[in-house]
Amino acid sequence: MSTREHWRNTVLAGLANYIDAGSIVAGSVALALWKDIYHLSDSFIGLIGAFSANAISAGVGALIGGWLCDRVGRKKIYQWDMLIYACGMALLVFAVHPWMIVTGFVIVGLAVGADIPASWSLIAEQAPDGERGKHSGVAQILWYLGPVVVLLMSLALTDFGILGARIVFAHLLIIALGLTLLRSKMRESERWEDAQKSDEKRPAMSSLLKGRNLAALAALVGMYGFWNLWAGTNGFFFPYILRTVGAATQAQSVAIQALSFFTGMVSIWLIFMRLSDRVNQRLLFILSAVIQVGGMALLALFPLTLPIAILHVFLLQFGGGFGAQSFFQLWSAEMFPTLLRSTAQGLAFAIVRIGLGIFSFFVPFLTSTGFTNLAWILTGFLAISGVIGALWAPRNEGKSLEQLDAERQISG
Repeated sequence: MSTREHWRNTVLAGLANYIDAGSIVAGSVALALWKDIYHLSDSFIGLIGAFSANAISAGVGALIGGWLCDRVGRKKIYQWDMLIYACGMALLVFAVHPWMIVTGFVIVGLAVGADIPASWSLIAEQAPDGERGKHSGVAQILWYLGPVVVLLMSLALTDFGILGARIVFAHLLIIALGLTLLRSKMRESERWEDAQKSDEKRPAMSSLLKGRNLAALAALVGMYGFWNLWAGTNGFFFPYILRTVGAATQAQSVAIQALSFFTGMVSIWLIFMRLSDRVNQRLLFILSAVIQVGGMALLALFPLTLPIAILHVFLLQFGGGFGAQSFFQLWSAEMFPTLLRSTAQGLAFAIVRIGLGIFSFFVPFLTSTGFTNLAWILTGFLAISGVIGALWAPRNEGKSLEQLDAERQISG
C-alpha cells in the first residue's frame, strides 16, 4: 500500500516529466519571438529544434545519465542534474544573443535527458508491489501538465512579448532549484542499494545487446520510437487544424490545446493508473493503439470539418493516455535488472530522441507532400508502433521487480 512518502517521492521524481514537456512547449513559444528579434533563419531554428530538449541533446543526456545512475546511484543524478538544468534555463531567461539560446537549449536538453532514467528508475523501484503502473501514471500526468501550465502562462503574458517568455522560462528555473532542495532530503533507492551490496557480479553494459535484454530493448525502441515520430511531427497538425476550422484567435488556440492535454491527463488517471496493475497490459496497449490509429486516419479519410477535428483530437489524446508513452516508462523499468535498469532506459530513450532529432530535418519535406499524404504517413507510424507492441507486450501486471528478475534468470 502506498504511503504519503511514496507519493511524495513519485511527484518529486516525476516532475522531471513536467520540466521536460514544459521546456519543449516554452521553447516553441519563445522561438517565434526570438526569430523576429534576432532575425533567425529557418535553418537556425531547425538546428535548435534538433538539438533541444525534444531531441538530440536529451538523448545524449539520457545515455550518459542512465549509465551513471547504475554506477553512482539514482539520487546523485536526479538531485544534481537539476542544477545543470537551472544553469541552462538561466541562459534562456536572460538570453540576449543567439549563442545563448543555442547553448541554453543544449544544456537544458542534456539535463532533462539525464534526469529521465534516474527518475523513472526511482519511481519503479520505490513503488509498492502491484502499484508501479499507478505511480508511473503520476509522472505521465505531470508530463501533460507541463504544457498546459506553459500554454496558459504564455497566453496570460502575451502582451509582454519576449518578457513574457522569459517569465515562463523563469518559472521552470525556480522549479528546478526547488527540486534540488527537496530531492536532497530523499533517500537513495533501497533496491539499488541492495543490488550494490549483493555478491552477484555487476552485469556488463554489453549484456544489453544480447539475448532477452536485446529483444526487450529492440521492442521498446521500435514501439516507442515510431510512436514518438508521430508525436514529434504531429505539431504540424494543430496549427493547420486551428486555421482550417476557424479557431483564429490565440485564446481559442491555447484553449483547444490545453483541453487536448487535459483529455490525456484524464485518460491516464481513469484508465492507466487504475487498470495497468490489474488487467492484461497487452490488451490495454492494443486498445490504445487502435483508438489512436483510428483518430489519425480520420484526417486522411475525411474532409477537415470541426466535428472531425474535435473527434481526432479526442481520440488521439484519450487513446494516448494509456498507450505507448505510459507503457514505455513502465516497461523500460521492468524489463531489465536493477544494475542495468537506468542504463537500458537511457539507451532506449537516447535512440528514440536522437532518431527524432535526425527525422526532424526531413519533416519540412514531408509536410510539403500535402496534408493528406502526411496524415497517412503518421497513421502508418502509429500502426507500426501498435503492431510491435501487440506482438511483444509483456504480461507484468501484478508482479514484483524481484519476481520479474527471477523469471529472467530462469529463462536465461
